[in-house]
Amino acid sequence: MALVPYALTRPFLFGMDPEAAHELTLNTLARTQHSLLNWAYRGNRVCDPIELAGLTFPNRVGLAAGLDKNARCIDGLGAMGFGFVEVGTVTPLAQSGNPKPRMFRLPKAMGLINRLGFNNDGLDAFIANVQQSRLYQQRSTHPAEPAMMLLGLNIGKNAATPMERATDDYLICLDGVYPYADYVTVNISSPNTKNLRTLQNDDALDALLGAISKRREELAQTSGKRVPIFLKIAPDLDETQIAVIAQTLQRYGKDTQGKVNNAWGVIATNTTLSRDAVQGMEHAQEAGGLSGAPVLTMSNRVISQLRASLGQNFPIIGVGGIMSAQDAVSKIRAGADVVQIYSGLIYQGPELVSETASLIKKTFQCL
Repeated sequence: MALVPYALTRPFLFGMDPEAAHELTLNTLARTQHSLLNWAYRGNRVCDPIELAGLTFPNRVGLAAGLDKNARCIDGLGAMGFGFVEVGTVTPLAQSGNPKPRMFRLPKAMGLINRLGFNNDGLDAFIANVQQSRLYQQRSTHPAEPAMMLLGLNIGKNAATPMERATDDYLICLDGVYPYADYVTVNISSPNTKNLRTLQNDDALDALLGAISKRREELAQTSGKRVPIFLKIAPDLDETQIAVIAQTLQRYGKDTQGKVNNAWGVIATNTTLSRDAVQGMEHAQEAGGLSGAPVLTMSNRVISQLRASLGQNFPIIGVGGIMSAQDAVSKIRAGADVVQIYSGLIYQGPELVSETASLIKKTFQCL
């Protein structure tokens, strides 16, 4: 259990510029994650294993990508009790992202708007940080031991890369992260990289998934390791668009008999461009993706439609608007297998992790 209640530190952090608070938090985690000071935020890791995409998730609560874009704080974040942590999004080359200011709080709605734009130090630095994590080092030393936590690595494209060459960037990143990932996430749904969401369209999506599937099979042959890949999609999709994505995922994620092959899964959802739930609030009209409580219903709608289209066994990670343990339960009831949090961690603190994992275990362990 964390020694320092988040209620004591939140007023200080919320008194700062959002991005400055974000960087201070990451710097603190990076400095303390391998010291006794990590007891300030350490949480109980609930044991609630679930088999998904050929992996054993230690519990059903993970961290969504975007908080730790450079994989600097894998061990510190893991200490909070997550069953899995996803870091990134990483791009082949370092890029600074969009101009500041680019993060905004909407506390009345428990929301956040960001237009960071895949700011990161590039693939080489990202991999070096993964290699320096104790999680990776322990696995390298004791590969037969069960994982205490799974690691997802989230990949994207550089803003300067033309859309017609976007696949090249994803393949470069896949080659780089593949040896270190329990699963890889292909992020095609950030609203902060121009035209990125067009990759969710039928022909573009089919071409991208086909190229990635082919490369993954080549990597599996040479490495002896077959890593599942998750596609991260937007909440702003209509029923027809969701159906197209589901059909495309089925082509690559099921065999000829219609059985799930654990090759692909889906993460639903990313941030939204909609402002319907925050009209009239300060910062509501800032450009960027809105996350937090306003996304819960939208995300659950997409999850429900995906589950209906994909069937019962296709892997779905639910993310978007989890601000309480009850919100996470609603996401699993909508059709998700496991969940991720991000904005909820900022508003509620590390205590949310174990609370959520405990309630999920209590609610679903006998089903």
